[in-house]
Amino acid sequence: MKTGTLPILALAVMAVTSAQARDDCDVPISNWKTHAAVRAMAGQRGWTLKRIKIDDGCYELQGTDKDGRRFEAKIDPVTLEVIQLDERPEDRRAPPTKVAN
Repeated sequence: MKTGTLPILALAVMAVTSAQARDDCDVPISNWKTHAAVRAMAGQRGWTLKRIKIDDGCYELQGTDKDGRRFEAKIDPVTLEVIQLDERPEDRRAPPTKVAN
């Protein structure tokens, strides 16, 4: 009965490891969607892009969402699937007040 446990545990570890490695995109650049397609996908989501770059073989986008919140997203370059989305908290500091002379 114990001999069956080790292979199952090994498969579980491999599944977790491959899921964690998913944030790297490893596809030939000839299969990638264009920057125009990335911009179109972002527009459909209501995103305003400030930057598109390539990181770990994926598109990395920086911009604001439809509510004005800043975000950074990692995008699969072939499917344009969002792999990782990090939203930045809003700046909650009060605006500076004017001092009367």
